[in-house]
Amino acid sequence: MTRLQGNNQNRTFLVVGTLVAAVLIALAVFAVQGKPAAGGALRGNFDLAGQAYIGQDSAPVNVVVVEDFKCPVCKTFEETVAPQLKEKYVDTGKIKQYSLIWPFLADTRGLPSDDSKFAAQAAKCVYDQGGNDAFASFKTIMFRAQGDEGQVWATKTRLKDLAANVEGLDGARFATCLDTDATAARVDADEQQVSSARVNATPTVFVNGQQVMTADGKVGSYAFEDISRAIDAASN
Repeated sequence: MTRLQGNNQNRTFLVVGTLVAAVLIALAVFAVQGKPAAGGALRGNFDLAGQAYIGQDSAPVNVVVVEDFKCPVCKTFEETVAPQLKEKYVDTGKIKQYSLIWPFLADTRGLPSDDSKFAAQAAKCVYDQGGNDAFASFKTIMFRAQGDEGQVWATKTRLKDLAANVEGLDGARFATCLDTDATAARVDADEQQVSSARVNATPTVFVNGQQVMTADGKVGSYAFEDISRAIDAASN
């Protein structure tokens, strides 16, 4: 009887232990769900309708660059890698390069004003007036004027001053668009797209929906060759 009770206890412990292990495994699976595997590339099924781009409509390859105007690495990307992409691929009709603005830095830095979002809204206000060319001009101006990522510099007042340098832009119309947050919902929608793609750094580049990794398996500090390889592979 005593031995039988001991066997029952052992069985009970075994069952309980198995259940606990199953619960822990389930929790571990839940914890990593939605996160990319280490070194793995993301897929970005972006809705690009109404997004600014450079290049020809007929270009066979889509490149999406996820950026924040306050991101210093994005500024470096725009000054070094982007011109090479334009010369080799955009101007030759091989790619259509989209800008998807993800305003996250001001919030993650705990700044008192979300100037990342103000900058993204301003860019859409410019795009609504002047289309792709005006957006491209404003983007160049923004990165040249970039301030410290840890400080609020893209205030609405400053953005109006910068937008005044975009040729042909109606300043009053732009100011109304920005002051009324007319494009805020669209910026929020872009944020949701980026979040759904599980992007966690800027810049992040996608070629035909596939995240580009650097030679060392990372994202962010891209070399031209990293993106060139991905474009060439997508073109074949």
